[in-house]
Amino acid sequence: MNKNTTTNTRVEEVFNLYINHMKEFLKEAKLNHEEYTNFVNWADRLGREGELPLFADVFLETHVLQAMYTDMPGTQPSLLGPFFIEGSPLVEKEPGKSYVVLPQRPDEPGETFYFKGSVSNTEGKPLANTRVEFWQNDHNRGYSHFDSDAPEYNLRGHFYTDENGDFEVKTIVPLPYSIPTDGPTGEFLGYTDQHSMRPAHLHIMFEAEGHETLITQVFFEGDEWLETDVAEGVRDELLTELKDQGTYKTASLDFMMRKI
Repeated sequence: MNKNTTTNTRVEEVFNLYINHMKEFLKEAKLNHEEYTNFVNWADRLGREGELPLFADVFLETHVLQAMYTDMPGTQPSLLGPFFIEGSPLVEKEPGKSYVVLPQRPDEPGETFYFKGSVSNTEGKPLANTRVEFWQNDHNRGYSHFDSDAPEYNLRGHFYTDENGDFEVKTIVPLPYSIPTDGPTGEFLGYTDQHSMRPAHLHIMFEAEGHETLITQVFFEGDEWLETDVAEGVRDELLTELKDQGTYKTASLDFMMRKI
């Protein structure tokens, strides 16, 4: 028997709120029993086919984050996404270099890209030795470990900010991509007449002692899918300019973490 009465009380509170709101939703939607049964069967397939995390990330998480953080100081979080994995390698600067190189194949296709960032807290203090987790898709629009034939930790790694809270990483320019559409999630998109595209973005997670973990994304001005991102993960403050330097491209963005 679970003796954690605090947890049980909280579960009961949240469940009761859910039921009350669900009753109001059912009254407003006027579902018939066939529609309800179809939904249950669809949700069952969503779970059986392993797409529940995908669906929740794409259609629910952004609204949760906006409800929690829109009026709070600091950088706005964005989706963790379904393509994060634990255990990425530590990446360190080579002697004489000002940047780290994200793990990649020797012949990694794509445009060379240097991304700079700075990390501080909401009081303006630079956060040295902040752990930065960094991952993105490749030139084939896939993520290693999931839908790419690249090695498991390709274009994935973690590193630390310097004494000024700064970091720079050499990688390739990410590309827009479609979320999976061959299962129940794609079926839902068809029902609602939505496209499946996400704008190009970087995934970044920041961890610093005494501060709330910041999970966010970085987007690029001019991307054709910014206004209609299927996951609604774009925030104005997460936009940056992708600058063409001839043989490579650059971009930068500053981040602010909240104290716990």
